[in-house]
Amino acid sequence: MTSTALYTDHYELTMVQAAMEAGTAGRRTIFELFPRRLPDGRRYGVVAGVGRALEALREFRFGPEEIEVLRSRGVVSEPTLEWLAGYRFSGDIWGYPEGEIYFPGAPLVIVEASFAEAVVLETLLLSIYNYDSAVASAASRMIQVAGDRPVIEMGARRMNEEASVAAARAAYIAGFASTSNLEAGRRFGIPTGGTAAHAFTMLFDTEREAFAAQVASQGTGTTLLVDTYDVRQAVATAVELAGPALGAVRLDSGDLAIAAREVRDQLDALGNTDTRIIVTSDLDEWQIAALAAAPVDGYGVGTNLVTGSGAPTCGFVYKMVARATSADPDAELLPVSKKSANKATIGGRKYALRRLNSHGIAEADVIGVGAQPAGDTNDRPLLTPLVRSGEIVGQEDLEAARARHRDGLAQLPRAARKMSHGEPVIPTLYESDYQ
Repeated sequence: MTSTALYTDHYELTMVQAAMEAGTAGRRTIFELFPRRLPDGRRYGVVAGVGRALEALREFRFGPEEIEVLRSRGVVSEPTLEWLAGYRFSGDIWGYPEGEIYFPGAPLVIVEASFAEAVVLETLLLSIYNYDSAVASAASRMIQVAGDRPVIEMGARRMNEEASVAAARAAYIAGFASTSNLEAGRRFGIPTGGTAAHAFTMLFDTEREAFAAQVASQGTGTTLLVDTYDVRQAVATAVELAGPALGAVRLDSGDLAIAAREVRDQLDALGNTDTRIIVTSDLDEWQIAALAAAPVDGYGVGTNLVTGSGAPTCGFVYKMVARATSADPDAELLPVSKKSANKATIGGRKYALRRLNSHGIAEADVIGVGAQPAGDTNDRPLLTPLVRSGEIVGQEDLEAARARHRDGLAQLPRAARKMSHGEPVIPTLYESDYQ
């Protein structure tokens, strides 16, 4: 990975410069990345992007090229450039681990470092967490309504090239089975798949020739796209060429519920009872839910997934919640908060717990300021160390994140599965030592 240092906003660096000149840049601070609310009507959210953020932090370096860009544009002064050239994050970071469920007010990331070290991470962290979590949250809803039927991520053509890779990763964390994106497969080890588009069929003089070429190349277990011309004729041709071993047929247009029923009946009548039916065509969670009773074996989702299904960002913010009274490392940390209308914040170092009932089902999230209470056996801690003294300690593989997401969903009340608009499925309660 190349340097991520310029994936930031101009004002982050001018704040550092002004703070350095004022003698306050070295004051110890605590910043918090959190959601004020869930997207309208959503009942829960899913954390994603943690691993990507840690990798980006590792590469957050102002090398000669980055320094020259800043110098040539006159962004900051020479003393500030000298400090940036030696930048290495040396603080501590805690956060919700990847795949975890979140609710309003959750301290998803807590950064403790000098003001200068912490403030420059704002844009980088927000850009990763806001997008990845939006995709994962949409993907989770789709997985909930898909049930045991696999869902394939195929949104690369609807998003810029790097975002599409991030989207595939986030969707996989939330339970998607595979992706069409080869770079996501290479970078993150996500299973990839795909067969052919309508253009392949139209390349040949007849649909039969196209199907025969695909079967010859990919075997009878391939998936044939049957709605380029006439669906019924295409299914008959597919079965004739591939026989009962035909893996699947794909429908990409029309009334998918009706088409799937007609194709299922036709396949069964022809003896292809094991041939699966895959549906695509701008699906979202509501359309997937509407297909629950249809004889569909899997879904391919693109546009609505990579755009967050109506919520392309989570609205996370990154705010200072505590600062030291001086640059002395032992100086007391004072809670600080904004009082702005509709944008107020709660000052102080946070802890976060998920309160479970006697059946292991979540009842509330508890966000506290001060020391976390001891001996609370029914409260599950949500924060975990991600960085200690500048060293990354929270990196993990995607399978761990997938398992955490499954477990987190299992702890939610049944109302979390509703697709109708509603309030967060559990409340957020606030506790404080600073009464």
